[in-house]
Amino acid sequence: MFKGVIFNKKDIHFYVMLLSAPVLLTLYRYQGCPEYFYEYFPTLVDNPQADIYARYWQFIIFFLLMFVLPVGYVKFVMKKPLSGFGLRIGDIKYGSKWLITIPFVVAPLIFLSSQMPDIRAEYPLAKTLMIDQQHLLGYELMYVVFYYIAWEFYFRGFLLFGLKDRFGAVNAILIQTISSCLIHIGKPEGEIIGSIVVGILFGMIALRSRSVWYVFLIHASIGVLTDIFVIYFN
Repeated sequence: MFKGVIFNKKDIHFYVMLLSAPVLLTLYRYQGCPEYFYEYFPTLVDNPQADIYARYWQFIIFFLLMFVLPVGYVKFVMKKPLSGFGLRIGDIKYGSKWLITIPFVVAPLIFLSSQMPDIRAEYPLAKTLMIDQQHLLGYELMYVVFYYIAWEFYFRGFLLFGLKDRFGAVNAILIQTISSCLIHIGKPEGEIIGSIVVGILFGMIALRSRSVWYVFLIHASIGVLTDIFVIYFN
């Protein structure tokens, strides 16, 4: 029926990985938005911490879509070890170099960017934290565990490690960079452009270290530092 279109059953897992990006990101865009939290839980709209709860909802939905589902697919459908998708220690010596270098280099840049109006308008995601920090620790823990672990496993683990053998390392890095960039749409322009550079860099670090944990620690520290700088350095 579709001349020239060849479906290879041996590549079914690669097709699923590629299609997972538009499908999961679309589901997250619509089901993980805080607006849907208020629709599902209208009684919490007037709660003083409503926007914090809405972000918890967002982080949990993201975790279910981008971590639980891919992990389940790898374990029970592909029947492969998660270590092959970056969930392992990998090259400690190489990864540690980046853990030491990047924070010291990037922290001053994060501080400067945190003073920009568009960044301050975006972060922290839960605006209640600007006036009341009693839930800050719990919020940041949720942010790191449910959002950043899922982020790095999906983009730098499931997509990157999953596709590199079929499409090559460079193509796999570009595919996960394109996907992770699209999820930034709606955020400040500088952050979107930066996500392209970071996507490529983090992809290379993950492949070279054979682990997603080093880029997870770097990425999460950037997110947390941005919140702290915005909140405490007005």
